[in-house]
Amino acid sequence: MAAGYVSDITLFLRELKAENPDLERQQRAGRAIWWDKDVDPDLYRRFRDSTLPQPAYVYQPKAG
Repeated sequence: MAAGYVSDITLFLRELKAENPDLERQQRAGRAIWWDKDVDPDLYRRFRDSTLPQPAYVYQPKAG
């Protein structure tokens, strides 16, 4: 790449961040709501162990 080249996407992101200086803090706060969670290993194990096996075709009635 040429040393002076800046892509359109990079220019867009720089402009977006310049117009919204609080953007990165908002992104971190949003991520913390949905993704950055501590997982309780015991709760996860009990959830996994309590799951019932699903038949290959769930809409077919059982024969017999």
